Amino acid sequence: MAEQPLTPASKLEQQRYDKLQKIRQLGRDPYGGRFDGAQSARQVKSEYRDDQPGQRACCAGRIVLLRDIGKLIFITLRDSTGTIQLGLSRQLMEADWPFLKLLDLGDIVGAQGQLGKTKTGEITIWAEEVTLLSKALLPPPEKWHGLADVDMRYRMRYVDLWSNPEVLQRFQTRSAIISSIRVFLSQREFLEVETPMMQAQAGGAAARPFVTHHNSLDLELFLRIAPELFLKRLLVGGMEKIFEINRNFRNEGLSTRHNPEFTMMELYQAYADYCVMMDLTEELISSLIAAHCSGVQLPFGPMQIDYSRPWRRARYADLLKEHAGCDIDDIAAVRQKACELGINAADKDDAVVINEVFEATVEQHLINPTFVIDYPAAICPLTRRSKSDPRYAERFELFVGTMELANAYTELNDPEVQDANFRRQLRGLSEDDTMAKMDEDFITALKYGMPPAGGLGVGIDRLIMLLTNATSIRDVVLFPLLKPVGPKAENAEQTKPS
Repeated sequence: MAEQPLTPASKLEQQRYDKLQKIRQLGRDPYGGRFDGAQSARQVKSEYRDDQPGQRACCAGRIVLLRDIGKLIFITLRDSTGTIQLGLSRQLMEADWPFLKLLDLGDIVGAQGQLGKTKTGEITIWAEEVTLLSKALLPPPEKWHGLADVDMRYRMRYVDLWSNPEVLQRFQTRSAIISSIRVFLSQREFLEVETPMMQAQAGGAAARPFVTHHNSLDLELFLRIAPELFLKRLLVGGMEKIFEINRNFRNEGLSTRHNPEFTMMELYQAYADYCVMMDLTEELISSLIAAHCSGVQLPFGPMQIDYSRPWRRARYADLLKEHAGCDIDDIAAVRQKACELGINAADKDDAVVINEVFEATVEQHLINPTFVIDYPAAICPLTRRSKSDPRYAERFELFVGTMELANAYTELNDPEVQDANFRRQLRGLSEDDTMAKMDEDFITALKYGMPPAGGLGVGIDRLIMLLTNATSIRDVVLFPLLKPVGPKAENAEQTKPS
């Protein structure tokens, strides 16, 4: 069967298809190929000197502005570093003029020629040769710069990036920050490792996993919700300072702060504790701010966050008393507060109710960086308990801008206590629940001896949000998960459980 050609969906698209055919008739390849010698727009501008005649330049990029004024065409090219102007003169390029008149917004071209300035002072490449590298068959969306349809920006990130330079800049900053994290940890002799994405048992956090199936082994597997239990196995094996930057997957809700697929940095250091992790976290994030931000007073939406050191350290129980008005040991008062807040506390463990009241009353006040320390031990099954008061665990969560940014423990390395904690955590779950399986192999690993250690997890997406003033996680994830549109969306709504 012969292949069917693409069908233009509009008059504007048809016009571009017509130009495509004309370009081919002129003997030009509309989809180009290798283009050597291109300099970045930033480099051309930075190296230009007014007092040096005869300068030349070669650039490639996408046409984002085109002004045809008869015998002159001015084009603004955009590459990943910025923009540069091309000047096309019919006098210089008479033979190519029919082809040049077929260029459109969105086309990707390469050009080389003499470098100079226009009367308005614009650094310009006066092109002597223009190569079409890719013909755009769709015009840029109308009013794209108005950002009227945010959902379209996420769904069409491939247009969003070149239409909005600040979006590309944010993702370039994201990459630079992650690189800086790696350098910071490498300088402190942490070894970067990789642990399984598909696991036979979902562990390391309390979260609903995504389930998949391995056909050859006829085995149900889970996309990992956390790398923790595998990284601790490496501590048992003798890797004393390790970290991983990679994806976690949690089959839970969508929001401006949650994406089901997200990036975490998790690290472990033998012979350390949660106090060492606090110092390391503060030093790491402060170094990132110094390298990639302007000052220590940074905006985050309507908030102004002060990252000046030292950062506040406050006990969980003290914050609960301060903001909820009840003592952590007075469970009747805590449950009464839960009732006032509309929290359904029936059939919930006391520690769970306490934490839900904490989340509802305290977290909204934690704007400047705050280490919340010493969580109730009952909600920390992987954490060593405090020797001075075993009701509390040696755990902290770092809050910034009312968001949890990091979580850290003094790790539990007693296999008997860990086994008991796991069994207590799984009690009451049905056997077919995906979260009801215990990782017996991890207990076996602990029996061989895991050194005392501190562990830390930092949410990379949220960190980028804070350091780039992006109030939605979708603005820092290149391709966020979105609700389907069209018939699939309607079917999803009809089948969604009530």
